[in-house]
Amino acid sequence: MKIVIAGAGSIGYHLAKLLSKENQDITLIDQDENVLEKIASKLDVMTLCGNASSVNILKSANVSEADLFISVTTSESTNLLTAILAKQKGAKKTIARVNNTEFLKKEQKEYFAKIGIDQIISPQNLAAQEINRLVKRASLTDIFDFENGKISIVGFTIDGSSRLIGKPISEIDDTGFDYRGVALLRNHTTFIPRGRTILQKGDHLYLSINTKHFDKVMPFLGMQSREIKKIMIVGDTPLALQCAHLLQKDYDVKVVMQNENKGKFFLRTLDKALIIIGDPGNRELLEQEGLENMDAFIALTKNSEINILTNLIAKDAGVYKSIALVNNEVYTHISQNIGVDTIINKKLIAANNIFRFVRKGNIEAIATLHGVNAEIIEFEISETCKVISKSLYDMNLPDSCIIAGVIRNKQSIIPKGDFCINAKDKVIVFALPEAINQVESIFA
Repeated sequence: MKIVIAGAGSIGYHLAKLLSKENQDITLIDQDENVLEKIASKLDVMTLCGNASSVNILKSANVSEADLFISVTTSESTNLLTAILAKQKGAKKTIARVNNTEFLKKEQKEYFAKIGIDQIISPQNLAAQEINRLVKRASLTDIFDFENGKISIVGFTIDGSSRLIGKPISEIDDTGFDYRGVALLRNHTTFIPRGRTILQKGDHLYLSINTKHFDKVMPFLGMQSREIKKIMIVGDTPLALQCAHLLQKDYDVKVVMQNENKGKFFLRTLDKALIIIGDPGNRELLEQEGLENMDAFIALTKNSEINILTNLIAKDAGVYKSIALVNNEVYTHISQNIGVDTIINKKLIAANNIFRFVRKGNIEAIATLHGVNAEIIEFEISETCKVISKSLYDMNLPDSCIIAGVIRNKQSIIPKGDFCINAKDKVIVFALPEAINQVESIFA
């Protein structure tokens, strides 16, 4: 597949990095020659220095032959314009990154599709929605919903008091609901748990469940669901504003930031949230504002280290749920080990959203678990797919993948080995990197 990416910032670079591992034909456009030189020394991609909204630059990138054109510069207007131009020049599919959430409305998307932009994405909106889900299911470190919540993949840490310690997964049969062990993260290594896998303290386990049975999950884990009422957000970023706007409807929200002018803007924009001006990294200030009474703490400043530090302060003060925004991918793999419940990385979330357009087959969604080097891919089974009428036993799936769930006619199924796939089924597959190409060929 020939892919042209406009913008070599954090999202563009991460996409190029992921796609270069897939042996795709990639051209990366940016106006910063130094940035492009650094990227060219690390990745097997073609680089082109110039303004992506220039017709001549697009011609030089052979955009007329592009299967996919992705515009993820820091300028929203540039992204919209270049996607339109790329489509006019012959690009088969175009994607543009935006910040304005108004553009995500159905009628706006339909308008953009008419003028040549096939897909609109907002990393900020995707991150805000994920934070909202995490707050709703605060006892879990991760939750990913598929098909509007019909099947969920949930993540949790097995602590020292868990009744699951020392038990093989096959012997945990008193749950009262169907589930499947999808992934296990142990000592920074990810593998697929099998029936004989014995669970240990500190393991981070991911299960797929029928979402309607969610209330049974917490007793099964030996954990109590905790209702979130009070939330403290630190940061004056657009993401902090969007999260506060989203969360203030259902929770008592305080926002702490250092910039007084931005504080006034937040105050004018938000209806219910309380704005506090002060240093978010000042523990004494946070404690004065009732940190120990908070149920959740969300750090969304521009500085990853401050976000992690303030999360650790919040956990030390007894806050139940902690979420930190980070830019450095390294932190994503160590979040649970350093005491932060959940790490949010906008570029990873955005890249996953875009990546489904690169994969083979009829793909509905792609997700990655925090700190886990793998993908969850939702395939819609076509009439010609070779797995139709085959049982899971007979599909010859590689050991490094597992079917997490199936949605059939709006019914959610956690399948057993004798389950047979039908056309139009939505099949959710968890796959480690070495299995992805084979999984694509099986379900294409």
